[in-house]
Amino acid sequence: MNHNVVTRFAPSPTGFMHVGGVRTALYAWLFARKHDGRFILRIEDTDKEREVAGSIPHIIESLKWLGIAWDEGVDIGGPHAPYLQSERLALYRTYAEKLLASGHAYPDPYSESELEALRTKATEEKRPFLFRDHRPATISPWDGTAPLRFRAPRIARYEWDDLARGHLGAGEEAIDDFILIKGDGYPTYNLAHIVDDIEMGVTHVMRGEEFISSTPKFLSLYEALGATPPAFVTMPVILGPDGKKKLSKRDGAKDILDYRAEGYLPEAMVNFLALLGWNPGTEQEFFSPEELIQAFELSHIQASGAGFDETKLRSVNQHWMRLLPTEEFLVHLEASPPSALGGEASKLDQEKLKMAVPLLKDRAHTFAEAQDMLSGELSCLFTAPVLDQGKLLQKEISDRPGVALSALESVCEALKSLPTDVSSEEVKVAIMPIADAEEAKGKGGRGAVLWPLRYALSGQEKSPDPFTLISILGTAESLSRIQKAIAIL
Repeated sequence: MNHNVVTRFAPSPTGFMHVGGVRTALYAWLFARKHDGRFILRIEDTDKEREVAGSIPHIIESLKWLGIAWDEGVDIGGPHAPYLQSERLALYRTYAEKLLASGHAYPDPYSESELEALRTKATEEKRPFLFRDHRPATISPWDGTAPLRFRAPRIARYEWDDLARGHLGAGEEAIDDFILIKGDGYPTYNLAHIVDDIEMGVTHVMRGEEFISSTPKFLSLYEALGATPPAFVTMPVILGPDGKKKLSKRDGAKDILDYRAEGYLPEAMVNFLALLGWNPGTEQEFFSPEELIQAFELSHIQASGAGFDETKLRSVNQHWMRLLPTEEFLVHLEASPPSALGGEASKLDQEKLKMAVPLLKDRAHTFAEAQDMLSGELSCLFTAPVLDQGKLLQKEISDRPGVALSALESVCEALKSLPTDVSSEEVKVAIMPIADAEEAKGKGGRGAVLWPLRYALSGQEKSPDPFTLISILGTAESLSRIQKAIAIL
């Protein structure tokens, strides 16, 4: 394993896993695997007020569903354990004391009311409030009860190279004396993530663009600690359907496991998310995880925002559904939530269900949709329909009454010569001459035959073609249904 490349995913346990966070994890994982390096799962749980119970198992379950595996992390341990920040407080305290000893940190001497007074005065004088302008003249010993602040350097400008955005920079106004350790003993993100990245040897940090403005303070802290910062790789923002603003819950942003519940395949989600801000440089649209690892290059991450197109996601998912062998398709179908009508796949005629798989692959974009089809337009494959005379006569020709009846009688005679198990093509060869003969008469055309036939078989206005229906139902069941239609007419 190449220990020269180490990436990490370090979410906070503050709620559901959204697509932006998952994409960050995916890119970090792809890059580590591409270079035979290490990928770490670390949990940043120092903001206890925002922590949501159950978030950590949820994060783990989400990544495992997608096949994003880590080499060391919160649930499996590793050489840098523990991987939960709340269990690493002593380490952060050690680093804080190093900064105190080197003159790069000092205890905050102000109360909340004193700080508020300083801010109010700055507002009245129409100038920005900077804590560094109010540093105490003498430094008191730090007993851990007061916040510890970083002594920000006065540097004209910080510049750095981002492996996705290129050369970036910001002036000294971006750095103030920020808090390192809060009064409750917990570190802020500013200190904790840097200490962990140093200790764990992280070489490349994938992050959202909201962290660009904070990079100068990160770089100044690395410098104060005498450590080399990792390479930064900034992700493009994921935009909502309008392509103008960041994707949010209001725009339909969902927990990643909601997609699993809706019948999306993990291969499809990985394929879709990888291309949400990364371009392979070719026309290829569909990638297996192994192909993504081979093709992934940081230089192909785009700077501009990437629009979340659920129609595209559905198309990608259908592609991966169609590649599944029938037995595997049925396993996924059974695992997906049952339809609103309660028609679980396991309760259906399994032989007919297998024959219906090509129809499901052709029509459904998710397994939830496939379940709905089994209790909707494809329910006729498993349950004989209740027919309506008016619907049977819907395409009857007004000046030629009895066409529907004679058409169904002719079809019956044609089917009696066919075996019970028959292909849709064989059925078509037997029946189309009847429809073509009606077409030759002009008014009404083939529909005068094919409509009442399809309705007699399905009882629905929307269903597969009658040739496919007969091939799945078999000629015996099909004849029974057609004869019931004849009786109604």
